[in-house]
Amino acid sequence: MTSNTKTDIRSLSLVQLQEHFKQMQEPAYRAKQVYQWLWEKSAVEFEEMTNLSKDLRNKLEANYCINHVVVSNAQFSNDQTIKNAFKLYDGNIVEGVLIPMEERMTACVSSQVGCSLTCKFCATGYMDRKRNLNADEIYDQVVLIDQQAKKNYNHPLSNIVYMGMGEPLLNYANVLKSIERITAPDGLNMSYKRITVSTAGIAKMIKKLGDDGVKFNLALSLHAANDAKRNEIMPINEQNSLKALAEALKYYFQKTKNPVTYEYIVFNNFNDEIADAMELAKFCKHVPCKVNLIEYNPIQFADFLNADGDKIDAFATYLRNNGINTNIRRSRGKDIDAACGQLAVKEGEK
Repeated sequence: MTSNTKTDIRSLSLVQLQEHFKQMQEPAYRAKQVYQWLWEKSAVEFEEMTNLSKDLRNKLEANYCINHVVVSNAQFSNDQTIKNAFKLYDGNIVEGVLIPMEERMTACVSSQVGCSLTCKFCATGYMDRKRNLNADEIYDQVVLIDQQAKKNYNHPLSNIVYMGMGEPLLNYANVLKSIERITAPDGLNMSYKRITVSTAGIAKMIKKLGDDGVKFNLALSLHAANDAKRNEIMPINEQNSLKALAEALKYYFQKTKNPVTYEYIVFNNFNDEIADAMELAKFCKHVPCKVNLIEYNPIQFADFLNADGDKIDAFATYLRNNGINTNIRRSRGKDIDAACGQLAVKEGEK
């Protein structure tokens, strides 16, 4: 990736950076120092790299750029959730959310500008997909939300969910590289166990996660354990049926031994009956898992409504009675369109 003929320095691995320094007739250890500034200290300007000579900093400035992300707008919810409009180096905008809770501080990050999937209940699904995010653009969202958590709530980030804009498994290489930098000892040094990647369900990529032996958590946005219903709200299901997903999840579990989380939005008069819970309980038998039942957050493009509280409670009770670990997730940040399924760049944010 280049900008004004300059190379984006964070697109280079340490080995590549050392090679570049060799060509500049600079010692290899200098490359390591720069790499440390970029990924451990999250520097966004060469001027910050104070243990480098002024001459070297000027050389870097002349040949390289750091295409860092900035917060162009932050909205604060009544429940303390913070929604960010992040401006990318090319002027595109993505959204990311800080969700503060008593026991954790969670960053919800985006992986694409827009989304190519057209899930009927999700605001991002009504946007065009413009491009994938680079690994460093995902990393930057985490850094900025962590700074926000410390500044506003005096607490660092504890968890990261790839549940913002876009389908992470359609930006596979950059998502995995971002997680490598976030978890690396010479990066942000966060635990894999505190990272969850959520997918709408792309069977072959779920298998690839298994082949790559990933250590982070996987969540599947299921929302119906019945092909006809899932096709209706998630067109991706037409090429990735529940049978194909079940096979992919078994393969993934066999390779990683990681249990899976199923995300299930409970829609009024659509998937909220005990018969739906029975189908979900049956699907849960494929691999060790837990279920998050999620309140629906209305969007202007769709007519779906959240199910009644009593229905959601009855649904959860049925699953629990069948031995399935089930949580009911209450919405956060709904008043600022920061809740699950509500992320979409408005005209005024561009």
